Amino acid sequence: MTATPLTLYASPMSLWSGRARSYLIKAHIDYREEPHASQHFMEVVLPKAGGRRGIPTLEFPDGRVIRDGVAIVDHFEAERGNPHTPATPRQRIAALLFDVIGAEGLVRPCMHYRWHFPEEDEFLLHHFRPITPWGGTAEMTGEARIRINREVVTPLFGAAAEHSEAIEALYADVVDALDAHLADVPYLFGGMPSIGDFGLIAPLYGHLGRDPVPLRILQTRAFNLLRWVERMNRPEPDIGEYADRSETFLADDTVPDTLIDVLRAFAVDFVPETVAAAHTINAALEETPPPAGSECERGYGNAEFDMPGASISALAQPFRFYLLKRVQDAVANLDGTDREAVLAMLDEANMTPVLDARLIRDIGRQDNLEVWL
Repeated sequence: MTATPLTLYASPMSLWSGRARSYLIKAHIDYREEPHASQHFMEVVLPKAGGRRGIPTLEFPDGRVIRDGVAIVDHFEAERGNPHTPATPRQRIAALLFDVIGAEGLVRPCMHYRWHFPEEDEFLLHHFRPITPWGGTAEMTGEARIRINREVVTPLFGAAAEHSEAIEALYADVVDALDAHLADVPYLFGGMPSIGDFGLIAPLYGHLGRDPVPLRILQTRAFNLLRWVERMNRPEPDIGEYADRSETFLADDTVPDTLIDVLRAFAVDFVPETVAAAHTINAALEETPPPAGSECERGYGNAEFDMPGASISALAQPFRFYLLKRVQDAVANLDGTDREAVLAMLDEANMTPVLDARLIRDIGRQDNLEVWL
């Protein structure tokens, strides 16, 4: 008798769904994907997901529910012995950092390319229809959500229309660096995907590798990166074009110079935004300390920072620091030559400042919600 598969409530257009979907595919875990719009989801799944209609949300055959792509990957990594988490220090820290960057470091180009080009609208309407919730209000229709995202949400994340040129220039640098790295290896750290790959596939599939306008960028200038996007959504290794087809991480804790170049390209706005967001959130926490166990909201004020060609104001999001603490703790637990090697790598990548960008309160999870500890 065939076992009942898991149900992944998600959408192809969803940024954060990409991480969980790719992991399930690569781990050969049987699942079925459904829109988060049915009466069953609203009445049965949603209450178990903390009441937050977020995707991805995973439902087990026995009724258990996990909300959020990070939590889903965490669950299966722990259950399976962390096969996609490099064991060596430089690769492990870099993979953890890419996981943060995937969740938080490409939001501006994601928002810009999706909402600043009217030629995207018919494509988006097609994808909004199946995820318009059962019993939803008029504000949940595709037309309304396009308007709200374009007029309200996109500027909130620092992707105002006047910053378009700066956002596109920085994204081009990131794309070029990733494409150059993936010319030599099929995944970030060699012949198998890491947790860093699963982090990056979230924005690079859901928005930047499917939406018509940014997809054209990959199709015309970043063939290796486009192949990686395809590869991350196929169950087989799909590495036939590479001379080395070893399905392992690179030997000797190697982090290639091309990958340092990728981190350096991301650091241009990721570092100043992280430092500014930590300052903004900490000020809010000091002014109004949240009770222990209370829900950690999506944002706490606006972070102000500069990137080449633009002064940005963007929502300061604690979730960035929920993930970044994993990097910070992993570095703190190193000593001797391992610590020296990791610090040298982060310094070369211009990422060192994120080690000190900490919140004054830790974040945990309770009942499928992020909460203040």
